[in-house]
Amino acid sequence: MPETNYSTDRHLVGRAIADITGEPAEAGMLGYGRADQKTTGIHLRLRARAFVFVDPLVDRRVLLVVTDLPLIFSSITQEVLRRLAERFGDTYTESNVMLTATHTHCGPGGYSHHRLYNGSAGFRPRTFAAIVDGIIEAVEGAHEDLAPATLRLAHGELHDASVNRSRAAFDRNPQEEKEFFPDAIDPQTTLLRIDREGEPVGVVNWFATHCTSMTNRNTLISGDNKGYAAYHWEHVVEGVNYLADPDPDFVAAFAQTNAGDMSPNLGGGPGDGPTGDEFENTRILGLRQYEVAAKLAAGYMPRMAGSIDFRSVHIDLSAVTVSAEFTGDEREHRTGRPAGGAAAFAGAGYDGPTHWKTFREGRNPGWELLSRLAYRFAPSLRDAQAPKAIVAPGGLLNRIGPYVQEIVPVQLLQIGELYLLGIPGEVTIAAGLRLRRTVATALGAEPANVLVAGYSNAYIHYVTTPQEYDAQHYEGASTLFGRWELPALQQVAAQLATAMRDGSAVSSDTRAPDLSERQRPAESALPSDFPPVGYGFGDVLTEPASEYRAGERVEVEFAGAHPNHDLHRGSTYLMVQRRDGERWRTIADDSDWTTTFSWAPGPGSSSRITIAWHSPADATPGHYRIRYFGDALKTGSDRVPIGGTSPGFWIHAEDQGE
Repeated sequence: MPETNYSTDRHLVGRAIADITGEPAEAGMLGYGRADQKTTGIHLRLRARAFVFVDPLVDRRVLLVVTDLPLIFSSITQEVLRRLAERFGDTYTESNVMLTATHTHCGPGGYSHHRLYNGSAGFRPRTFAAIVDGIIEAVEGAHEDLAPATLRLAHGELHDASVNRSRAAFDRNPQEEKEFFPDAIDPQTTLLRIDREGEPVGVVNWFATHCTSMTNRNTLISGDNKGYAAYHWEHVVEGVNYLADPDPDFVAAFAQTNAGDMSPNLGGGPGDGPTGDEFENTRILGLRQYEVAAKLAAGYMPRMAGSIDFRSVHIDLSAVTVSAEFTGDEREHRTGRPAGGAAAFAGAGYDGPTHWKTFREGRNPGWELLSRLAYRFAPSLRDAQAPKAIVAPGGLLNRIGPYVQEIVPVQLLQIGELYLLGIPGEVTIAAGLRLRRTVATALGAEPANVLVAGYSNAYIHYVTTPQEYDAQHYEGASTLFGRWELPALQQVAAQLATAMRDGSAVSSDTRAPDLSERQRPAESALPSDFPPVGYGFGDVLTEPASEYRAGERVEVEFAGAHPNHDLHRGSTYLMVQRRDGERWRTIADDSDWTTTFSWAPGPGSSSRITIAWHSPADATPGHYRIRYFGDALKTGSDRVPIGGTSPGFWIHAEDQGE
């Protein structure tokens, strides 16, 4: 029989959504490491989904924020915590706040305080502000939304949404681990459902696959497959209108876990699998994650017992002494200063190579020779980093300027019977299994209920097993702190789990430095806008056809302005409207899967804005129009709103005339 005594709910839960989309034009995109991939518009807006979980019996809470971002950096975490302290005092701290990224590779970068991730352009204040403001808005909404709730947890399996992109490295692991993952993937999908008075009002799903369905050829901002999964459940299924519903009735987050070697490109190459269309792949892979999660949500999900708890610590990952208990060779070892290997510059073949054509995964003989010479004269470096063919000595670069982070947070959250180990990096499935088992053993928890929350709170690149590290594929070469990085993190995870089990505190003598005053802002002053000769702002340059069948693509081009003047966070650059009696009803905006907003520079300082709408096959027949909203910086004046409206066009039923 279903449980109906909601008055016994132990927990309070709040949830909220906010827009965190950064600059849609001329911002270097973060993820693939290509200088030529810069934003030219929006396909799916990026969002932060915040959840506050409270146990009033012990007066403890945790805050989980799942963001449609490429990465979380300490720059974001530090500023968010500073703003939360101003607003809420000591309610939300570095110990009980987890900021985690879905790791889309199609978001604007430039928001880190470490130079490696900002490219040659430098720090981008507009994108940074959009992310922080949106996260704060989501947290404030979740805080105000707190209400009694039932927490339910279930696990399932998903086998057709990931493939191991580094199989040769994975196969070096012990037989027991390979047998645990017989298909070399982690199929576990975990769903946390939040009910109020018997009705689901929110879900968080965890599944390991990269958000690389969109390729490095794409330049439109997108939440990729996990962004689509969340959009589909919220908007398509539950009817959430992001513009009209500031307090939505349902929030669905699709979070990452140990996805380091998991690719969604099932065919073995960028944009390959299950189709040859990157947009369709994004939709299909997102839909598969949604469908398994929705099936779990619709089935029996037992009510979770357990409290809310948290532990965190900062460690200097470049100088950890790892005991023999965790190294696996009965000897003590030390991690080393960060260093990137040759294969790290090759990129991951399944998901997209970099522009560095002289590097490849595996053997790079010239760099290996140089490294062997260095190792001969530096035994401690050899013990930490061999057999890595070192190309980028991050420790040395950090003496010049802040390039990569060395002092990092590691965190453990308890939400009822679920435990989230926050790791600031990309953890392979075998490395994740070892971390999960370490925590489960210390806590006496069900191993399935312990998840690695990768991409959380900061970023250190990859975490591989020592066996995978020795292969020096992309992931191993990107394991910056050397062969003993995973054992060092296992050691820290065991300390956190033991402290949580015993109810004891964990102290940390070090913190990541605040680098906000050391930033070199990107050249962000935009020139005044001018429309193309012979046109005014908002004029239609290319009109739509007069008639379309449902399912056909409609495209309109406007004389516009640079979209970075105002990012329209929480708003839209476009509307698709249908005539409904005496009024126009908005049926799509720039947060919809069916629309794209594209910017291109014209002659001088003019801008051409292309708005496309792929009308659904079941679109209501009728009279439609497309509207554009922008902001122009005119010579000698402040920024002013501009806009335009297309001529009307008719949509006919799909089978019209057949």
